[in-house]
Amino acid sequence: MATLSETVLQAWEDRDGPVILATVSPNGIPNIIYVTCVNHFDNTRLVVADNYFQKTKANALGTNKNGALLFRDKAGGAYQVKGKLEYLQEGEIFQHMKSWNPPKHPGHAALVLNVETVFSGAQQIC
Repeated sequence: MATLSETVLQAWEDRDGPVILATVSPNGIPNIIYVTCVNHFDNTRLVVADNYFQKTKANALGTNKNGALLFRDKAGGAYQVKGKLEYLQEGEIFQHMKSWNPPKHPGHAALVLNVETVFSGAQQIC
């Protein structure tokens, strides 16, 4: 598992707009969605609240655990974080998600992206 650098964590805190989450089906079919209910748990895991997932949930629970998250900071920098997914419906990370997910959303589960690599453009930075 890779560690998010201070530069990436600062960009994460200064992100602009929704992030884009990509998952892959067991058959290799990509699914991409915008998400706004996101946070980091520590410097190795990003968390997305499952408020209304369908294909994303099926992909996360399937055999292909690869995922990616793309975000931009307010200065226009783009960051792509890649790693393996976990779908958690209990435990410490799930409770963490419930603490920041807006109460108007159901928060069925916490989708965790375990960071393996981070890119800014074509350059791998973590």
